[in-house]
Amino acid sequence: MNKVPMTLTGAEQLRKELDYLKFEHRPELSEAIASARELGDLKENAEYHAAREEQGICEARIRDIEGKLSNAQVIDVTKMANTGRVIFGATVTILNLDTDAEVTYRIVGDDEADIKANLISVNSPIARGLVGKNVGDEVSIQTPGGVADYEITEVEYI
Repeated sequence: MNKVPMTLTGAEQLRKELDYLKFEHRPELSEAIASARELGDLKENAEYHAAREEQGICEARIRDIEGKLSNAQVIDVTKMANTGRVIFGATVTILNLDTDAEVTYRIVGDDEADIKANLISVNSPIARGLVGKNVGDEVSIQTPGGVADYEITEVEYI
């Protein structure tokens, strides 16, 4: 299988979620199923069916997280020398040359992306246009709103 890039923070968050699901949520669901069983006829027992469905969702999420972690290539940019080059995991400040608006993004894996927190996927159009460029470079990026011109003003490995 192909390795999927993931930041150290993203891997830690997945591990925390996995621990919660395995050691807290899963036992709670087992108790809910057991208490629902005691209520009688399982065919007409809504609590039992809801708990079983929730258990299935939980188990699927556990398998999903384990799969992602097993295929993850965890990249910690804080241990790399900052060359001013945009790479996976870098925090990049760009200036829109048309509007003079400045924005800072961190380039992360697909599962970690959250545009509200300025975390963009390495596979997004903006990240693909920035990766490999250096501080001071001007780039034209095709966005849903059309072509936008940016200047890379700062690259941090934090």
